[in-house]
Amino acid sequence: MRADEEREYTEYVAGRLSRLHRTAYMLCGDAHRADDIVQATLTALYVQWRKVSAAHNVDAYVQSILVRRYLDERRLRWSRVRLGGVPAHAVPIDAAEHGIVERDALLTALRALPKGQRAVVVLRYFDDLTVEATAEVLKCSVGNVKSQCSRGLAALRAALTPAEAGTARGSRDGS
Repeated sequence: MRADEEREYTEYVAGRLSRLHRTAYMLCGDAHRADDIVQATLTALYVQWRKVSAAHNVDAYVQSILVRRYLDERRLRWSRVRLGGVPAHAVPIDAAEHGIVERDALLTALRALPKGQRAVVVLRYFDDLTVEATAEVLKCSVGNVKSQCSRGLAALRAALTPAEAGTARGSRDGS
């Protein structure tokens, strides 16, 4: 890679690294796996930089690489392995003071979604992409994005709605 291309690559990555990491984290729910996904994305981006930098929408191209890396990793058998619980050196904190309870509930609900729905919800609502841009990143139809998004949001609402709210609603309907 020429020096000017390397500079362009470095500037691009520096400006988008935190967003890429956030997207990867929202997809997989684990900071270390997110690091691995971002690293694999940036490696592929570096190798293909000349081609990518000439693309019409570089951000969409990079997000497509990121989502593909996430989906590819999910297909591997080792991705289902979970190691131990909380490290012994972890310091407990008051979750209510930091809004961690809500964030944890959202991440748990996101992890429960099928990988396609999770990718659509993350790209649409956390990365703020349009339906068309999401379809371009995922290389699927606009209708597929809409249906996956609808199903994913319904599943998130169901998972995040307190049980007593559903019971109260059911009793008002006469059920």
